[in-house]
Amino acid sequence: MAFTLLVLPAVAQAPPPTAPAAAKPPSVVAGFPVNYDEALAGGYTLPDVLKLANGKPVKNAKDWNAKRRPELVKLYEEQQFGRTPGRPAAMSFDVFDKGTPAMEGKALRKQVTVYFSADRNGPKEDIVIYVPAKATKPVPLLLCINFSPNASIFNDPGIKLGEMWNRDKKKVPAQRGGGLGRMNIDGLLEKGIGVAGIYYGDIDPDFPGGLPFGVRAHYLKPGQAEPAADEWGAISAWAWGLSRAMDYLETEQSVDAKRVALYGVSRLGKTVLWAGVHDTRFALVVASCSGEGGAALSRRNFGETIAHMTAPSRFGYQFAANRAKYAEHPEQCPVDAHMLVALMAPRPVFLQTGDGDLWSDPKGEFLAAVAAEPVYKLLGKQGLGTDQMPKAGEPIFHDIGYHMHAGGHGTIPGDWVPITKYLEMYLHP
Repeated sequence: MAFTLLVLPAVAQAPPPTAPAAAKPPSVVAGFPVNYDEALAGGYTLPDVLKLANGKPVKNAKDWNAKRRPELVKLYEEQQFGRTPGRPAAMSFDVFDKGTPAMEGKALRKQVTVYFSADRNGPKEDIVIYVPAKATKPVPLLLCINFSPNASIFNDPGIKLGEMWNRDKKKVPAQRGGGLGRMNIDGLLEKGIGVAGIYYGDIDPDFPGGLPFGVRAHYLKPGQAEPAADEWGAISAWAWGLSRAMDYLETEQSVDAKRVALYGVSRLGKTVLWAGVHDTRFALVVASCSGEGGAALSRRNFGETIAHMTAPSRFGYQFAANRAKYAEHPEQCPVDAHMLVALMAPRPVFLQTGDGDLWSDPKGEFLAAVAAEPVYKLLGKQGLGTDQMPKAGEPIFHDIGYHMHAGGHGTIPGDWVPITKYLEMYLHP
């Protein structure tokens, strides 16, 4: 099984994915010190994921689904990611590639443009879909949100070229094989799993000041120059775009829309976690190195913090403006990452990271998964089953899954072996 690396965009918010474990990380970022010493990570108390806002305990699945889960989703909307609009009434799908043999005959390829409004010059996203050529019934699918257009990610000359944002914050034609990584999907196709891709830059740009050029600008109210403090940042916009892709997949006869999983790396790891939490149609999430704002605990003083992320000219635009309120006092935030992981329950979630990715705090992700386990147990599912952090290369394949490679930030080729095994376990009947 051969998979290549999906890597980070030009505007990096973490060390390069290929950074060795021994690479010395920065000690100060955006004027804030960075701690990498476990002895200085500090003590903290996590908010109780199974206690209602009124102080009463969550006793059963009904309490969780009807009361606690909605409370937590609302808090994440208001205090971290931002509220989003629903499905656009005027959205439409243009299936411009209805099924072409691809990948040396191993797959059938479809391509779709999702128009978010009646204005075809307005915001839209392109989706490429590959299903195993020999499939005789709808297949499970891994939907990947990527840092590059589809033509750059998949080795297929038949893909629409598309456009991408360059370092000068301008849209330019994409490059085939253009430097931000390729994905070899043979291993998934062999297991009967389809693969789809979208480019996050189609939905909303990934840089400060990008608001006028993405989908969020389309929803600004008259006289509104930017979203309100509890309205969507770019991560919510990208997650919203994944839900619009799901809207199409529910109409796609070659795909089993009940078995669609999500995959994303780094800030797109945060994105797929939030998309999976917010849209329960997604069956499973694989979040790679999602770090601060994703699966890593914010109350733990280790690696990237809310202060680093929301500092001026950095990544505050990715979140609701309210997120910055907790930069100096993360302990005052009513939610933390264990709640985000728990909100995936009872659906499977697989956290993939690297032992050298100190910036993203792999231990903080593990501890969040441990603290999310009571919700999975409440719903009759299996959490990690241990509070002892496994060594690199020792994956856990439970409803909460965890895999840490030896190395740095991102998904390396060897990670696709456990990822594919996890997808097989939970997407196949």
